[in-house]
Amino acid sequence: MLNYSIKMQYAWFIWSILLLIIWIVVYVTLRSKESRKEMLIVSLWTSLFGLTEPIFLYEYWTPLSLFDLNLKTGFDIESVLWSFGVGGIVVVLYEFFFKKGHAAISVHERHAARHRFHLWAVLSVPVTVSILFLATDLNPIYSSIIALLVGSLITLYCRPDLKDKMMASAFLFFGVYFLYFLTLVAAFPGYVESVWNLDAISGILVLGIPLEELAFALTFGLYWSSVYEHTKWRKVTIKK
Repeated sequence: MLNYSIKMQYAWFIWSILLLIIWIVVYVTLRSKESRKEMLIVSLWTSLFGLTEPIFLYEYWTPLSLFDLNLKTGFDIESVLWSFGVGGIVVVLYEFFFKKGHAAISVHERHAARHRFHLWAVLSVPVTVSILFLATDLNPIYSSIIALLVGSLITLYCRPDLKDKMMASAFLFFGVYFLYFLTLVAAFPGYVESVWNLDAISGILVLGIPLEELAFALTFGLYWSSVYEHTKWRKVTIKK
């Protein structure tokens, strides 16, 4: 059995690998080739968000990483793996639990008045995060949550046809992430208290899970679940 200190050293890596295992289970279970393609493409793009780790390090949390990379460089392998996992899982949960497929949006539909905000909806999250990061002293996790909420509202206005998927995905991912986070709390008692900067956030724990993590899961599920359809001009249909 691993020494406790060694377990704490590798907790972030082990937890990231667990998420990849969940990703693989979801991926191989999907019956639709397009859903698998959707999941892989979005995961690859989302993995780039792992490079934002320097923004959160020390401000939000300070996990130990492989080779102490984050303490030496600000970056780590785990953040890329974790981002890859959550991005793909979020975007296909709706298709995973419900019998749904995709269809192309016609050129005529693309010219509807509401699609004038298409580009704003796509860019709203990074733009909002950047503004909040540069103009306020908010903890980066709150900037992220606010930006995801702003992006969700603009997306819902621009693509009301995605409302059901976005709302369902928000709660589905919240549930999945809640259970996933409980594995960390159970396997590594005291890890949250030693790694998360609870004094810089609310400090509220729900069964050992920081409240901000749950708020992130809900807003991330709400916004990111629509990113494939929105950027690829696809709509959700009932699978026959």
